[in-house]
Amino acid sequence: MNKFGSIAVGLVLILTVAGCTLSETGQRTATGSLMGAAAGGIIGAIAGNAGMGAAIGAGVGATGGFLYGKHKEAEQEAYDRGRADASRGR
Repeated sequence: MNKFGSIAVGLVLILTVAGCTLSETGQRTATGSLMGAAAGGIIGAIAGNAGMGAAIGAGVGATGGFLYGKHKEAEQEAYDRGRADASRGR
């Protein structure tokens, strides 16, 4: 296993353990990163550079996971505000 592979495996293990204590947005970011790295690694292997594909995929996946997590947080806050306003008779 090359150096990048060792680092990738270590990162996956760390994120797996840390995922238990992360917020929902953090969990979505980590999941997006892992899924992006996997997809990028596969595409990169086909194109000739799996490491670069995995790195780019991880970055794109993390960004997507973070943005989706923030969207879901805002959606939940709006729902909670609506429920609170409804219970106060507004």
